[in-house]
Amino acid sequence: MTLEDLREVQSLNTLVFETLGQPEREREFKLKELRRWGFDLLRGKMAGEESYFTAELGRRSVGERYIEGGIEYEVLEVLQELPKNKRFLAHIETQQGRAYIVGYLREGEEDLIILDVPAGPLLLSFFKKNNLSNLVAYMRNVGITIEFMKQRGQEGKPVPYEELPNVARRFLRLARDLEKEAGFGRVALAYYGEDKEEKPRYRISWLLPTIAMFQLELAQKADKALGLFPK
Repeated sequence: MTLEDLREVQSLNTLVFETLGQPEREREFKLKELRRWGFDLLRGKMAGEESYFTAELGRRSVGERYIEGGIEYEVLEVLQELPKNKRFLAHIETQQGRAYIVGYLREGEEDLIILDVPAGPLLLSFFKKNNLSNLVAYMRNVGITIEFMKQRGQEGKPVPYEELPNVARRFLRLARDLEKEAGFGRVALAYYGEDKEEKPRYRISWLLPTIAMFQLELAQKADKALGLFPK
């Protein structure tokens, strides 16, 4: 079988499961999530005006004044809970092919941006801090959606769903359950059987909403699912 023939067989026999809908672009978070990402929420003065803003976790203290990006800040309070009547939300934007996470406090119809940083590096740091080793190892690209890819062994003709082993079926159940929680997802699984050492051969491509992976509980579920298949 030529490489061209193999690719044709794979494209026709790879199993694809999709949770339809638009990738989630906005998600509400608790303040503890912001701290998990490595930021404090501060109340103070920004360019002389009362406002809220963020700083690296533990870096700024009450009474401190500093200049950053040409703007003068004064810290009046390091908040331990969200201000009254405000919600913390975030979404993913893309600029020139790079994803950014934008976080803001919302009160009524007004949004105050408190965070605007590259999503990929922050997400990778978040995964590492929480020992999500599978997400670190298999993250391949980050946009509005994030792609995880994992594969092992020599490629061949993917087996049909009816011939999948229990581990593959369990992975698909976990993946589809997570996609329902996130509201969107696409997993493609090509399972090629076992090698001479009776170890599985496979290729997985999994798309999820990037913003959902900033919620620890969902990220932990994705990490667990990817960990089912041996390296």
